[in-house]
Amino acid sequence: MRRPQRPSPPAGDSGTPAAADDTAAHPHPGNLPAELNDFVGREAELAALARSLEESRLVTVTGVGGVGKTRLATRAAALLEKRYCDGVWLVELSAVHDAGLLEHAVAEALGLTDHTTRTPRAAVVEHCADRSLLLVVDGFEHLVDDCAALVRELLRRAPRLRVLAAGRLPLELAGEAVHPLATMTDEDALRLFAERATRVRPDFLLTDQDRDHARELCRRLDGIPLALELAAGRLRALSTEQVLQRLDDRFRLLTGGGRGALERHQTLRTAIGWSHELCAPPQRLLWARLSVFAGQFDLEAVEYICSGPDLPADSVLDVLSGLLAQSVVLREDSPAGTRYRMLDTVREYGAEWLAATGDTDRLRRRHRDWFLGLATWCELDWFSPRQPEVAARAESELPNLRRAMECSLESPQEAHLAQHLAGTLWFLWVGCGRLSEGRHWLEHVLEEETPYDSSRLKALWVLGYVAVLQGDPVGAISALTECREEAEAADDATAAAYAVHRTGCLALVTDDMERARGLLDDALRRYRELGELNSNVLMAQVELAMATGFLGDADQAVAICEEVRDICEDHGERWALSYALYVLAYATLERGDPGRARRLLLESLAISHGFHDLLGTVLVLELLALVTVTEGDAAEAALLQGAAARIWPSVGLPLFGSAYYGAPRARCEELALRELGGTRYAAALGAGGELTPDAAVARALLTREDAKARRLPGEREGAGLSAGEERLRLDQRA
Repeated sequence: MRRPQRPSPPAGDSGTPAAADDTAAHPHPGNLPAELNDFVGREAELAALARSLEESRLVTVTGVGGVGKTRLATRAAALLEKRYCDGVWLVELSAVHDAGLLEHAVAEALGLTDHTTRTPRAAVVEHCADRSLLLVVDGFEHLVDDCAALVRELLRRAPRLRVLAAGRLPLELAGEAVHPLATMTDEDALRLFAERATRVRPDFLLTDQDRDHARELCRRLDGIPLALELAAGRLRALSTEQVLQRLDDRFRLLTGGGRGALERHQTLRTAIGWSHELCAPPQRLLWARLSVFAGQFDLEAVEYICSGPDLPADSVLDVLSGLLAQSVVLREDSPAGTRYRMLDTVREYGAEWLAATGDTDRLRRRHRDWFLGLATWCELDWFSPRQPEVAARAESELPNLRRAMECSLESPQEAHLAQHLAGTLWFLWVGCGRLSEGRHWLEHVLEEETPYDSSRLKALWVLGYVAVLQGDPVGAISALTECREEAEAADDATAAAYAVHRTGCLALVTDDMERARGLLDDALRRYRELGELNSNVLMAQVELAMATGFLGDADQAVAICEEVRDICEDHGERWALSYALYVLAYATLERGDPGRARRLLLESLAISHGFHDLLGTVLVLELLALVTVTEGDAAEAALLQGAAARIWPSVGLPLFGSAYYGAPRARCEELALRELGGTRYAAALGAGGELTPDAAVARALLTREDAKARRLPGEREGAGLSAGEERLRLDQRA
């Protein structure tokens, strides 16, 4: 998908062709979404925001729903992104209902995966502390107090940070510059309506007669962009004059908000209500029921959750297509396939109608049940060739999975379902780099006492597993001991096996190798008796191989991991395979074959990075650095060490504080220092520390032959290097 449009920048920004070419060659970091249609008007507002962001570190765009706050803020940010060397980052909060997840949402938007025991707030603050970036915070009004507190702390602790917020009310912080966003001018409203009408009907022409009708329509809709876009959507079936006539009817029919509501609120409600009234009864019914979703959703979920005697499942696609045609529902293509979503204001309107029917609770339970089933399916399918698709699906459904847990926690009788769901999602928390959020949910659901032992026990061992990987032995042993004792009391052999396994994993990362080997042997025996075979069982084998290898039996470690690799190939498993390849590379390097070790590590790295597994990624980078110095490139090895050092704080205590896991790093440092000397070694480390995880992985996966082949004719040596890398190159030449 293309990056957002970049028209001429505001006054004061460089707009030369050279600058444009440089931006294209080296795009700025950030996560602003691509614009799917043209931005119309608002030139004065864009200029005012640009000036305010020069003068104030916090600028807030306020206004009613549908007035265009989000679009204006993201457009302004896109035009200004060259001012922020560390990027422009959009934080969307409309789907975050739990204040406890606010910091998680910010961390996720920043691409910050933190596996440590630090609070997410501490991780976000530390990440932003020395960076020059613009944070665009959108849809915060339902979390205004918590959001204001977080923004206040970020601004105090990060002197080069600026925040552009968009919401229905200000944050009310010192130094905040507030920009109330008015509706569009008559001319801009007409331009917007005509542009969107052309998108709907390519043959649309604004004739003189139509222009008068369109002007009247824009005036009646008060220049609110959402209302104008909804009106333009009706041109598939109606003329502009017919739209205007029907709008008159709906203004008389719908009264909007209460007597104390602002006129613009009434106007927007009327516009949406008018669109609602133009829908056929099945479309209105589906609109209301779709309001139970958070974020995106797919057709299968809609067919299950929203169907019934009054809306047969085989009619849902046609009804949904009608809502798509009217721009009530939007289509989006994602790594998880074709998805749909509704604008928040449209969803809220549907939720009011659903509540009026008294059907909200039933629909929310159906929603919860569907996503419980989806999570169960994903857990089973994680051990299959569809593992990457499962990861993409779970990521895209995370807002709905959160809502399902929230729904279950509202009733003490259903809290065990939240425990089951949080435990079932272990593959998302562990395998897809969401340890911090996973711990939040696991601890939250375990606060509830339930009579359902299996759900609670699963949540306990998953919590222990997460704590192990976060480098928190106290939290891990507490959860795992409780799990094992309760499992034995309840005669739950499966939960007991997982508790023993993860206790062995804890012994492994705390250097108690003999105990680790004994516990992991015990766990694998229990798994065999149960007939259990999945990614967790394969990881137990890999961990046993690690303990065996660390104790000096490299041949046995290799034999175990070769068996794991065969099983992975038979079942299409990739995540556990990445760790087996790491162990095989370790043993291969010890046997004096760095070339084969590199090939194994690069395969492992591609898998880990694809799953956003930072632990697997950083372990491979550390060992790859040792391979690199063994091959004779000490400077590149030190650079990889620096890149890994930047990642470790987001994972946990570097190398878990383990002498065994730390051995490759210590050996690499010794060899690189001997070759480079202190000054050049420090420069290389610094250059690596400037690389983002994505850049570090891309560099590691790029062979020296590929790098030479990709250099353009006449490109100077060192082109495209970071400042630290360039300093290192000059030091080497000296």
